Amino acid sequence: MSPFFVMSLLFGLTFSQTASLCAPSEYIIHVEKRECAYCLAINTTICAGFCMTRDSNGKKLLLKSALSQNVCTYKEMLYQTALIPGCPHHTVPYYSYPVAVSCKCGKCNTDYSDCVHEKVRTNYCTKPQKLCNM
Repeated sequence: MSPFFVMSLLFGLTFSQTASLCAPSEYIIHVEKRECAYCLAINTTICAGFCMTRDSNGKKLLLKSALSQNVCTYKEMLYQTALIPGCPHHTVPYYSYPVAVSCKCGKCNTDYSDCVHEKVRTNYCTKPQKLCNM
């Protein structure tokens, strides 16, 4: 084998391992209920990062197994519950949310993930804010 081929192969293997940077990342969720006086800012972790994908433009030329559109998604997660302050007695003041323990590159599961990236920013408070460190 030529030295150029070996170096190219080593570079490709190294780059493909470092290019998939999918890991738990800190994130703040803003939660509010119409009946409650405050918005709760919850520090949690979500899965975020880059996963290697293959271009699907050549889908007529390639096998289905060669077309992978992987996303950074949960490998392990747990749910925690927070108490939203300032809620009247007739309102359930609890909010449960996922916490990423570990992440993987894989198919997006719509049972527990939002698989569409929205362009509109909806993660903000309209009421006075309280911070919840879990």
